[in-house]
Formats: sequence, C-alpha cells, structure tokens
Amino acid sequence: MNRLPLRTRLALLACATVALITLGVCAAAYAVIRYELGHQLDLQLTQAATLATQQNRDEPPGVLAAECRYLAAPACAQLVPADAADDPPQPYLLPVTDTTREVAAGSHAPYYTNLTLQGHAVRMLTTPYTAGQDKALQVALRSDTTTKSLRQATVMLAVISTAGVALALAGGYWVARRGLAPVEHLTATAEQIAATHDARLRIDLPQGRRDEVTRLTASFNTMLGELEDSVTARRRLVADASHELRTPLTALRTNAELLARAERLTPAQRDRASTALRRQIHEVTSLVNDLIELARDEEPQALVEDVALAPLVTHAVEAARAHWPQVGFTLTVAPQAMTTTLPGVPSRLSRLLANLLGNAAKFSPPGANVEVALSTRDVTVRDHGPGIAPEDLPHVFDRFYRAEASRALPGSGLGLAMARQIAQAHGARLTAEAAPGGGALFRLAFPEEDTTSAGRL
Repeated sequence: MNRLPLRTRLALLACATVALITLGVCAAAYAVIRYELGHQLDLQLTQAATLATQQNRDEPPGVLAAECRYLAAPACAQLVPADAADDPPQPYLLPVTDTTREVAAGSHAPYYTNLTLQGHAVRMLTTPYTAGQDKALQVALRSDTTTKSLRQATVMLAVISTAGVALALAGGYWVARRGLAPVEHLTATAEQIAATHDARLRIDLPQGRRDEVTRLTASFNTMLGELEDSVTARRRLVADASHELRTPLTALRTNAELLARAERLTPAQRDRASTALRRQIHEVTSLVNDLIELARDEEPQALVEDVALAPLVTHAVEAARAHWPQVGFTLTVAPQAMTTTLPGVPSRLSRLLANLLGNAAKFSPPGANVEVALSTRDVTVRDHGPGIAPEDLPHVFDRFYRAEASRALPGSGLGLAMARQIAQAHGARLTAEAAPGGGALFRLAFPEEDTTSAGRL
C-alpha cells in the first residue's frame, strides 16, 4: 500500500470510506424494509383474525376458509379446540401442534409461523378465539409477495451500493488528481531542478485558491527564489574573487620568477622584489581570509557573552592608532554609554570596528582626524576624506565594490561587506551617509532589546 502513488492511495481511501458508508446505509435500509414488510403482513393477519372472529361466532372446530392459495383470496382460517377429542372428522388445512393446543387452552401466547402450504409460502397467526371457549384461531396469508418485494429491494440496494462504490472510486480519483495537481507540479519541478541545477524554475500558482496546497506552492516558490539568489551570489562571489585574485597572483608569479634569477639582480633590486613579494603574499592571504569569512551563509557558532561596548570601542581605536600612525583618531564616549553591555562575540565585534576604522583611515588624508563617537547603543565613525558619491552610496556594502576614487588604494573591497554581515548577525544596523562638511559617516546602531539569536552568532 505504501508503494502506491499518493493520488492512488487517496482515491482508494475515499472509495473505501464512501463504500463503507454506502454499505452501512443499504444494510440499514434493507433491515427497515424487511421489518416494515413483515410488520405489514402481521397487521393483515391480525385484521383477518379479528374479521374471522366477528363473522364466525359460536362456530364448531374446523376449517372456516380454505382459499388462501390465491394471492387475492382472503386468509385461510380454522378453529382448533384445546382437546384433540373435540377435533372435527374432516382434516385441518393448517398444521396443528401441541403449541396450538396450548394457545387454545390459554397457556401460551399468540405466535406467528412461516410455513409452506400447497407449494406457496405463507405466514400463519395462531391466537385465542374468544375467552372461555378453549379454542385457537389460526389464520394464514401468502407471504411470497413479501419475499418477492424484499428480494427486489435487495437487488435494488445492491445496484445502488455498486453504483455508489464505483462513483466513489471515480470521484475520489478525480478529487485526488485535481487536488494533488500542484503537488505533482512541485515534485516535477523539484526533480527537474535536481537534474538540471536550474533554480530559476517556478510553479504557477492556481488562480482563486487559498488552500494548504497553494500555500505550499507559494512557500516552495519563495524557497526557489532564495535558492536562486544564493546560487547567484555564490557565482558572483567566485567570479569576483577570481577577478580580484588574478592581479596579485600575476604579480606574485612575476616577482617569484624574478627572484629565481637573483644572481642577475643587484642587491637593491633583490630587496625591492622581496618586499613586493611579501606585500603581495600578505594581500593574497588577507583576501583569502576575507573570502572564507564571507562565504559562510551564517556566522559561525560561537560562545555569546555580555560585551561591554565602551572598552571594546576604546580598544579598537587604540589598535587603529597603532596601525595608522599618520591619521589621528578621536573618541567621544557618552557618560551613559560607559555601562552599556550587549550580547555578542567580542572577536567578531572587534573585527567589525577594525574594518570601519581602517576604511575611514584609508580615505583620510595624512594629518586628518577620524572621529569616533559612542552613545548608548550607537557607534559612529566619521572621516574627512573625499566622501561617498551619491551613485556609489547604495553599493558601498557590496562585495568587491570599489568606487572610482578608491581604485588606486590598497584593499579588496570586502571590508565593509564583512562589517555589515557581522552587524546583521548581531541584530545591528550598519548604514553609510555623506557627512556634513565633507567625508563619510558610518553609523552602527544596536537594537534596544536583546534580539540577537545565538543560532546566528
């Protein structure tokens, strides 16, 4: 059964349910019809017994009417005494038993009997004749008409049951086929995606339907859209990474080949080549590490702890001062921010701040200041460099995006993308805008409530 298709199983289940209901109804109808026909015949016998009693008062024992062999004839009737010695010389038409004598004597209740008389099925009623006469009245009517009617009803109910089961099977199959059509499309689409790896496929939503299957189809389409975006992003990441790695790898190969012929170079030339080789190895290493970080769909599982925001920002600014001595860094901490704590991963938050400060220092002219301000749950980093062009502002957090003004500067264009990824993992919002008076302003806003999910960190 489990190996059958779902559509077939649903059709069989619907058919079995309707068949059971139909058979139950037909069985109940058969019982009712049988009871009513038998009850109607018993009423006719009771009426015939009453009529025979009224028309044959003080009659001696014997046969009163013997024409019940015909369908239209009145009931057969006879009187039977309690004592067999009082029987008439003529034989009785209806069978007489000891129970009949007991009814005549008043020691047994009236009863009905089914028997065959002259080749016909009859039903007989044995009842006391009149009080004090010690006689039993037996009346009989042909019951084959009742049997025939019951047989016809049985055939009709059997036909109805068979037709009901057949209609239930056809209807169940049609309903299952129509109801599971979106599921079949979904299955076919999933199989096609698995075979072709094409996440652009979609399932057409049925018009005018708002059932569970439609919701499943809509959810599947949404999942396909997210899958397509993920595949597109990964392909773009690979393509961008290949483009960014091509130049430093070429320079590495050139300097390595140059150092391979070191005996032909002057000491100054060897020093320049070695310095360039070390710098390019560092750039490639940093780029590969950044790619590994950004290639993760989620932040790595880590131990989340309560992080004091003010010491974390202070440490990041001091580290930036040591790394960028030609640029000044000023830090302003609001008094209410001294006790601010938030759940997070200190190393990841330090990386976020380092990327923001490094980006600001890279675009600041020598001697300029990078202004860092910490309020209760906001961190702002403002530089006095060339700023961000309006056309570049929507793309500053894109991977490998570099504005025209930064093409000649070192870096891979991944720092801000990584900063936003870390901010989102902590439930924070990182934005960029043009600073008043020139330069760029980056704002990191942490949520007011602890909404960080440990599963994302």
